[in-house]
Amino acid sequence: MATMTYPYVSELRSKGREEGREEGRAQGQAQSILQFLDRRGIAVDDGSRERIESCTDAGTLSTWLDRSLTVTKAADLFGL
Repeated sequence: MATMTYPYVSELRSKGREEGREEGRAQGQAQSILQFLDRRGIAVDDGSRERIESCTDAGTLSTWLDRSLTVTKAADLFGL
């Protein structure tokens, strides 16, 4: 029994896997930010937590991750 492969199916699967990986990376960065803040004793309000956890932009998360090492309050992550 021969099996057939369809290029568009493989392409869609690859795209879906990559999107899943990107989503996983974003979630990991968000959790790291929250963990750093927690370890440093910085309280994170619900609004800030939601903003961090819902962000999917790798560049923004990377900036926030860097800032999480030095800020004195969660709101300072966002450059306000």
